[in-house]
Amino acid sequence: MPAEAIDIEQHDQLLEYLRARGDVQHNEKVSISTLAGGVSNRTVLVEWPGGRGWVLKQALAKLRVEVDWFSDPIRIQREAMGLRVLEQLAPAGTTTPLVFEDREQNLLAMQAVPQPHENWKDMLLRGDVVDAHVEQFGALLGQIHRTSADRADDLRPLFEDRSFFESLRVEPYYAFSSQQAPEAAGFLNELIAATRQRRLCLVHGDYSPKNVLVHADHIVLLDHEVIHWGDPAFDVGFGLCHLLSKAHHLPEHRPRFMRAAQAFGDAYAASVGRAFWSNELEAFC
Repeated sequence: MPAEAIDIEQHDQLLEYLRARGDVQHNEKVSISTLAGGVSNRTVLVEWPGGRGWVLKQALAKLRVEVDWFSDPIRIQREAMGLRVLEQLAPAGTTTPLVFEDREQNLLAMQAVPQPHENWKDMLLRGDVVDAHVEQFGALLGQIHRTSADRADDLRPLFEDRSFFESLRVEPYYAFSSQQAPEAAGFLNELIAATRQRRLCLVHGDYSPKNVLVHADHIVLLDHEVIHWGDPAFDVGFGLCHLLSKAHHLPEHRPRFMRAAQAFGDAYAASVGRAFWSNELEAFC
């Protein structure tokens, strides 16, 4: 019989669950706290004395937004697979290793990023633009795209399904925007068609400063639930969009964000390699 569903934001339920798994001993003290900002997942931090910590994520069927927005919670399986593969493709320390996956409960656990750390989006919103962070952001994306393309025969079958990318990115971003702004519908519909057609490498699908923590002056990438085999230009555009939107939001820092956008593109191009850039992306980007 399927296990009784738990809600990891109910800390007593989570503690009982971890004890039943043997992850927490019955006489062991741990600290449990719910992390803010979860729209599509419940997200909870479990910390042991001595500094060890896990982050547990449990996918929601209905997202926490004003409109009715649904997505199958089995997408947590996609994120778990993404964590396993990114640990092979990305430099050590730039992703959080998977601890375990529980498909019945639609949850996973990953190692927590050590303290102290800070969300990169929060840093940028106060105008704290560090060249090294921007360069790492571009270089990491380039390495993921290039190394996954080199392993296309192995990775394409694992990430061929794009249903979560469609329901969580294409439909609410491009398609919804085309309905709300009919004057842009032609451009957006062409963009949708191009994004669906171009399938070249592993695409994160949510490559944004909000999904980056900065620890010891190095970035760590999070939130991989829409990772798929697809169009690398989506990630490039997504990252650039966030940098340029902050230039608009913080006009007093606009020159710094414009330089950051250029540095991101340069670092990406250098990392992904001239052949890949010239053959596949230069015309689009």
